[in-house]
Amino acid sequence: MTSSPAEPQGLRERKKARTRAAIQRHALRLFRERGYAATTVDQIAAAAEISPSTFFRYFPTKEATVLYDALDPLMVEAALAQPAELSLMGALRATLREVYERMPEDAWQDERDRQLLVFNEPELRAPMLEQYGDGIDLLADLAARRVGRSATDFEVRNWAGAVVGVVLAAFYTAGGDPDRLLHSLDDAFAHLEAGLPL
Repeated sequence: MTSSPAEPQGLRERKKARTRAAIQRHALRLFRERGYAATTVDQIAAAAEISPSTFFRYFPTKEATVLYDALDPLMVEAALAQPAELSLMGALRATLREVYERMPEDAWQDERDRQLLVFNEPELRAPMLEQYGDGIDLLADLAARRVGRSATDFEVRNWAGAVVGVVLAAFYTAGGDPDRLLHSLDDAFAHLEAGLPL
């Protein structure tokens, strides 16, 4: 009896996730075809066959369709499932490989489009940089769970900040090429794990 209410909630959440993904996919396609600045929320809503008011229930702005990272929940799930004997960086590198290997080609194409758009649109770079603060919180929480410390612990947050720093460096090293990004990230994580020797 107690499981019955949870099932519709799970179904609702899955339906919302599918709708959010569809809106983002149409937005990325339109941005690629027409350009980011020339594409309107009304055009995205029409392409996704929803009303503008429905669009705003999923994304507060046009910009948010690009900044939303659908990989975050997958990364968290995969990170929490990594074997306990792996180091923090080892678990992070394994998580990255696992998620990217499991991604269907169309989802990887969407992610490529999203990353290229962020790299090439100056209007999107500043808000993306602001999101790195959220990344520190997310990584600190994951690290804290693995090592049995508080997510507010100085060393835990310092580690999370270092990871975000090398992610940012890898993003720019890849030069906006999403196919190079995975390799750049793995190299960046290996360098961080080695203590950032010069």
